[in-house]
Amino acid sequence: MPFFICPNCGHREVSAERTAGFSSRPKGCSKCGFGFVFELLDDYYPAPNAAFFVCDQKARVIDAGRGSFELTGLTDEDVIGRPVQEVLGLEWREEAKVSGDAREGSADPIATSLEWGVRSLGKRVSVNAEGDIPAEAVADVFPAYDDDGGLLIVLTPED
Repeated sequence: MPFFICPNCGHREVSAERTAGFSSRPKGCSKCGFGFVFELLDDYYPAPNAAFFVCDQKARVIDAGRGSFELTGLTDEDVIGRPVQEVLGLEWREEAKVSGDAREGSADPIATSLEWGVRSLGKRVSVNAEGDIPAEAVADVFPAYDDDGGLLIVLTPED
């Protein structure tokens, strides 16, 4: 049975279905009632201080969930509809391997997840959200396994 996680409250649950009942409506959170949850292919436990950001298929923020204000100082109104890279000032700290003049792999886990529909876990990133002090974090990026696409980005601050 697959695991699901709510980007709003971080509640995890197990379910056999991606949809609610017989409809094609996405499964919602049974704890807080948020409109949709993300399916996780493996068991995943976010840190208690992790920040959740949900993006559409073009990497624009559509929701800032649990822990996002504490990490960035930005409200939902500050981030919704804007490109996640721009609004969070993400700078990936792990460089792609360089082979001659061509880069091997992608230095941007968000682009990789959107293009290939794969998870990128444990990526080190600097977060420099507007008007906030830069913070170091570890990013986990999950693609949405539905027809709409999109991403769940979980940023865990480093101490």
